[in-house]
Amino acid sequence: MLGSKRYVNSVTGLQAINILRFLTFLIISIVFTKIGLSKEQIGLFEVSLFIAGTASFFWVNGFIQAFLPLYRSNKTFGEKEQLVGVKSPEVFNIYVIIMFFSLMVFFIGLLIQGNFSVFGYKGNVPLLNVTLWYLLLSSPANLVEYIYMVQDKSGNTVSYGLGTSILQLIAAILPVILGYDIVWSLRCLVLVSLLKNLWLITLLYNYAEIKFSFPFIKEVLALSVPIIFSVLVSGSAQYIDGLVVTTHYGAEGFAIFRYGQKELPLVIMMAAGLHSALLVEFSNKDKLKDTYAKIKKKSLRIMHYMYPFSIFMLLFAKPIFKGIFNPEFTRSADVFVIYLLAIASRILFPHTILIGLKKTRIILWVSIIEVFVNIFLSLWLVNDYGVVGVALATIVTFFISKVSLIAYNYFKLELKPQDYIPVTWYLIYNFILAAVFIILDRGVLDSDLFFSRF
Repeated sequence: MLGSKRYVNSVTGLQAINILRFLTFLIISIVFTKIGLSKEQIGLFEVSLFIAGTASFFWVNGFIQAFLPLYRSNKTFGEKEQLVGVKSPEVFNIYVIIMFFSLMVFFIGLLIQGNFSVFGYKGNVPLLNVTLWYLLLSSPANLVEYIYMVQDKSGNTVSYGLGTSILQLIAAILPVILGYDIVWSLRCLVLVSLLKNLWLITLLYNYAEIKFSFPFIKEVLALSVPIIFSVLVSGSAQYIDGLVVTTHYGAEGFAIFRYGQKELPLVIMMAAGLHSALLVEFSNKDKLKDTYAKIKKKSLRIMHYMYPFSIFMLLFAKPIFKGIFNPEFTRSADVFVIYLLAIASRILFPHTILIGLKKTRIILWVSIIEVFVNIFLSLWLVNDYGVVGVALATIVTFFISKVSLIAYNYFKLELKPQDYIPVTWYLIYNFILAAVFIILDRGVLDSDLFFSRF
């Protein structure tokens, strides 16, 4: 049964809905190319979602990551012994926070839309109005899966994810199949987001205590501000890459670049599901060793799935891209294979420990340094490898950032890497990944896969 607790827990529930979300938009991308939709139309669709993500990813993630360790234990409402079925003022207040910021960003977007520019369009960029509505409604809807998680209803998370994914597929694909402009696909996605918000309201009615608390909001803000800035800074790399492409290329070039990033969200979503689910575990300070062991065990499980998948995709990226999309998108494989290497950093979780222990300031400082390192490496590598060099710089920067946090945990918290990282398996998998990459780079298989310019 889909929602059986035997197979679904808080970790797998979040991972499942993240994977479903990724697969949904991957299928949409494939269908768009197969039905002959122009690259310009695809580019406009992609940039609309890209703008919505750029304007919201950092504060939505920051607030949710701050909320999770505070849900069971906070200064305002104390500690919870029973979680399931209890109406929570914490849930209501995190909804207030996210809804407030969604409205604020929405109205800022309305004010600046006349000065916005992308793909050479000046002023009121096509699809910007519908993009703002999508941002307004999709941001608070992210709370649904986390309400299910804290209420230990992860089976419902999977059912909800499957249902909304089917609705999104229909909403995006049906209008263009019927011959309507791409803007109707986005309008239908807005409608799905509206339905998700209506469902969110029913969950608030069942699980949220309507009790506004400014002290609790201050707690969330105090913990979330460093997280928000660190997510903004560290997560800005892929968005900066995208913004660079929009200034140097048209909608067609942007579509090709975005299709090359299709793998990265899969690794991120698997890791993000584990990261978010484990944050709640840190509320019990007496079981920290058990939490570290759980991080090690769960991350190893992801490694066993994701490393073989990444190696397989590294070997066959170009024919796969040619087959599932069309020959015009073969160049996207050049970007794709570089981002595959991001697994070496995404699969490490020193930041989970620091956020769980509420030591978020170091994450912010490392993220700031990460940006400067990324800029330096990008300027250095772009001369030899073009846009692919920028992707390489991003991958190297991600790894340096995680190693820095691991070093902090070791020297400041006296927490050994092997306490929460399956070091042996990690080294084995990365050795194989690096070996395949080097062999391909030296031309034994297909060297033009990597360093061809955009």
